[in-house]
Amino acid sequence: MKRLEGQVAIVTGGARGIGKGICEVFCREGATVALWDVLDGSETVNEISNNGGKIFYQKVDVTSQESVDNAIAEIIKEHGKIEILINNAGIIRDKSFLKMSEEEWDSVINVNLKSLFVVTKSVIPYMKENGYGRIVSASSINGSAGAFGQTNYCATKAGISGFTRALCKEVGKYGITANAVAPGFVKSVMSDSMPEEVINAGIKMIPVGRIGTPEDMGHAYLFLASKESGFVSGITLHANGGAMPM
Repeated sequence: MKRLEGQVAIVTGGARGIGKGICEVFCREGATVALWDVLDGSETVNEISNNGGKIFYQKVDVTSQESVDNAIAEIIKEHGKIEILINNAGIIRDKSFLKMSEEEWDSVINVNLKSLFVVTKSVIPYMKENGYGRIVSASSINGSAGAFGQTNYCATKAGISGFTRALCKEVGKYGITANAVAPGFVKSVMSDSMPEEVINAGIKMIPVGRIGTPEDMGHAYLFLASKESGFVSGITLHANGGAMPM
């Protein structure tokens, strides 16, 4: 029996990177996945569908209540339920604090943090109605450790952990859990653009001796999205190969 057989999941920011890894793992485990992104997700959908996965793409702006509500209405009309929500969408606008513009601050806050209010609040009523739900949101090792030039990003990722701890206290009575995953150094478009010496220096700080992969993150999300994690709520799972934050 596949661990997510027959369940419907939303994965925001699912077109590439960690989001794509989550979609791949969830589809292999039997979920029907709604891939939300402002980027074109058709390539990811076609790749996963060709391997037997049940997945469809919806172009959704997670900061827009109208965009979110329209997408959810389509899912409910077609599938009648939503069991899993993965709040993965996020952006970076790195700059040292004194040089950071208000727009660079606001855009990261809106996409990374406000989106949790917009999307989660819209999905919870359907989970509540069914008496079951799994909400997993994307924090980061830098939400605990901090990083130069990322005051906006780190503030959102720390905020997501706080949001998760508070939300779990409100939704647990409805059979809903709320957790977060804090990835460490993970292979991505951004990491691929780094100089080799920077990548190697980063790997030296990881006890397991390698960079993480989107599939690694997908499996971390899978546990928290599964029925087996029913007594786990309010945590931030640090998936970083042992490179724990300070």
